[in-house]
Amino acid sequence: MSDRLPIRRALLSVSDKTGLVEFATALAAHGAELLSTGGTARALRDAGLSVIDVSDHTGFPEMMDGRLKTLHPKVHGGLLALRDDAAHQASARDHGIAPIDMVVINLYPFEATVAKGAPREDIIENIDIGGPAMVRSAAKNHAFVACVTDAADYAALAAELADGGLSLATRRRLAAKAFQTTAGYDSAIAGWFAHADQGEAFPERLPMVARRVQELRYGENPHQSAALYAAPGLAQGIAGAELVQGKALSFNNIGDADGALNLIAEFRDSDPTVAIIKHANPCGVASAATLADAYLAAKACDPVSAFGGIIALNRPLDAETAKIITELFTEVIIAPGADEAARAVVAKKPNLRLLIAPLPDPARPGLVLRSVSGGFLVQSRDNQLMGELKIVTKRQPTPRELADMAFAWTVAKHVKSNAIVYARDGATAGIGAGQMSRLDSARIAAWKARDAAATAGWAEPRTIGSAVASDAFFPFADGLLAAADAGATAVIQPGGSMRDAEVIAAADERGLAMAFTGLRHFNH
Repeated sequence: MSDRLPIRRALLSVSDKTGLVEFATALAAHGAELLSTGGTARALRDAGLSVIDVSDHTGFPEMMDGRLKTLHPKVHGGLLALRDDAAHQASARDHGIAPIDMVVINLYPFEATVAKGAPREDIIENIDIGGPAMVRSAAKNHAFVACVTDAADYAALAAELADGGLSLATRRRLAAKAFQTTAGYDSAIAGWFAHADQGEAFPERLPMVARRVQELRYGENPHQSAALYAAPGLAQGIAGAELVQGKALSFNNIGDADGALNLIAEFRDSDPTVAIIKHANPCGVASAATLADAYLAAKACDPVSAFGGIIALNRPLDAETAKIITELFTEVIIAPGADEAARAVVAKKPNLRLLIAPLPDPARPGLVLRSVSGGFLVQSRDNQLMGELKIVTKRQPTPRELADMAFAWTVAKHVKSNAIVYARDGATAGIGAGQMSRLDSARIAAWKARDAAATAGWAEPRTIGSAVASDAFFPFADGLLAAADAGATAVIQPGGSMRDAEVIAAADERGLAMAFTGLRHFNH
């Protein structure tokens, strides 16, 4: 016995009418009777198709501005009745309920209505009730009913109908997609009510909605599987970036590119700036008069680590900068744009990925999720940069030192803790990341700066005369003294240690200028 389902009666009610007429025409050509409502029915009639209004099918008029039209036993009975259950079929006959073999539904555009900033009453009106109810009824009874919720499936389904009907495997796949659709829809509504309407940052149940963008070749390591999901309504972010060219992005590429995009966004209103990211940490950041000069200065901070890195730009990529970048093996370039000449240069490196993404607002609100065993950690986004700057030493910083302090502090926000960043003249001079000891981070950053100077043939490392930023307070004076030994003349840190007085005294003894920000930037 064939498991194929011929479609004798289909109910179509869609807000997005893409491909609707073509699919309905295919259904009618295979003998399906078409039921429909409102604008969908008008669109089908305008295309010359014969359509029965749902109100005529149920014998009950649409009312309450269309809020009540498909919530009727002749609709849901037609969807839910088991075809192989004698009692169900007897009830259907007794009450004049005709079977419905397919529903074609896409839901009211709730998320799009929210995204365009519609007033609350319009948002509420775009909460679909009848649509999700029909989707759930049809998907539950997928043994006998096909539930179509995605216009992208129309062509394949029409072809399968031409082969005698839809298989049970197809109906199961459609049902799985249907329940994902309603789950996502309900989560979007619940999320809007919790966050936007009620102002709850952390509701009792956290609605989570994400759309799979792509499956990845593997995760952090080849034995791990992975996929990229995009949160709805978030135009800003790496998940929405356009891959102009290059091979598919890996899990690690995406993670590093996300860090690069968030870092470079801090400089979106600054001079041309380039950041080089390697293994989730910046290994060089610089601002200059041109992107090309900024790239060269950023690479000079740690030319060894720059190999195979992610390059982020705060300006559209130009041909001159592209030529310089492509001289060194690079995994990804991410920028807010790229002119045709630059694209032509990058095209000569077919494996090099070029991503185009708008720079997000670093002050944007939002939640950050991190998985832990059996659950999630959730926190608000670190969308602040600096509190009230307070000079705590006897010596005041010079204007140049203040600028270097601000630059180093901005970069340190995006370095894994414990983070130490030396900067001079708008460029990082040394970066120490992710160490168990802040003292070790200070030493590693200075050591890298000495190596960079030796590679470049400079007379001295750029830490000489630099400003140093620490993402959290110095718990002891040793880290600060290591920075002074490396040549730093100014320090910026949050303050707040029980030994602040000891650290300030050490800074005064070494003639340093030091500022407290009152804001910490741990980044684990």
